[in-house]
Amino acid sequence: MIAVTLDRPWLLADLGAPRRVLSFAPHRPGFVTARHVVWREVRNADLTPDLDAADWFARTLAQRGHAEAVGLLTSRDIRQHVLAAAKADGERATCLATVGLGNAETVGSRRAVNGIGWSTSYGTINLLVLIDAGLTEAAQIEAMTIAAQARTAAVMDCGLHLPDGRRATGTGTDCIAIAADPGPIAFAGLHTALGEAIGRAVYSAVAKGAAAWVQENGGTAQGYP
Repeated sequence: MIAVTLDRPWLLADLGAPRRVLSFAPHRPGFVTARHVVWREVRNADLTPDLDAADWFARTLAQRGHAEAVGLLTSRDIRQHVLAAAKADGERATCLATVGLGNAETVGSRRAVNGIGWSTSYGTINLLVLIDAGLTEAAQIEAMTIAAQARTAAVMDCGLHLPDGRRATGTGTDCIAIAADPGPIAFAGLHTALGEAIGRAVYSAVAKGAAAWVQENGGTAQGYP
């Protein structure tokens, strides 16, 4: 299980032991070993255009004693985090998610705002998935694709639309972290029990978080943080 500690603007996820974590997180991406995954809630004033955000985040984490953690950034109120778990044929996955959709996009396109080629709104979906089983590196990569698919399905089902009427499929700054121990399981696709558990845990967490965001902000992405 993931043990969660909220100390706003920080959200700390304790994996119970050092795990192999695969992510494209702002801090310590790729395959790394970490016991903690840390969220930092930020606002526009925190990340000014002239700021080296990666350096600032690394220094801030080090000051908190979490230089070796995997670090995520979000503008979503971290009090709205969602934790969900699922089992299938003895395989278990747990997902911790924060879901902000102000930066929503439809895959294969970019919203042009104020003459530039991307949205200037803020909001992201950050996911941490803890898998109980031991995986090969290839299976851990495959697990990330299942998490991404489940996230996208949940966003598409939440009813959020872009200003041109297309359904949102995610945000421009989504991030996924998959934590597992090294082990012999070589497959984590849709036909496996592990893939089913990952998919259900992620879908449940993102669907709940997305529903809360839409309830707060409405069903169109434009103009919301």
